[in-house]
Amino acid sequence: MDFQSCVNIKKEWDIVGARQLGRDIAGKVGFGTVDQARIATAISELARNIYLYAGTGKVCFETIEEINQKGLIIIAMDDGPGIKELNQVMEDGFSTSGGLGAGLPGVKRLMDEFDIQSEHGQGTEIKVVKWLR
Repeated sequence: MDFQSCVNIKKEWDIVGARQLGRDIAGKVGFGTVDQARIATAISELARNIYLYAGTGKVCFETIEEINQKGLIIIAMDDGPGIKELNQVMEDGFSTSGGLGAGLPGVKRLMDEFDIQSEHGQGTEIKVVKWLR
């Protein structure tokens, strides 16, 4: 996949950068302010997970234009420890960081498509898509 742009996540401030870039791209695709906020929230959660659990990684953005659909693909990837209990992480209210626990189930609800690939010791890649309505 040929990404339009990526933000490296190395420090906490990079979460803000990823969120802002994603919101800007979403606006250019044509998403309204409510969907831009949903997308920005999902990006924050994905980038924060990289920062907290993997240390470093990146969030990449790609716009999609098909004949009758436009959308935004966001991929968060890292070479961190991976997720041991994938089913548990996808349960509502589960939190390892003591946060609100919206976490990945929250991201899944905010977006239209959600796919996670994670192997213990091999890192994690999460791909989400939001379609323009």
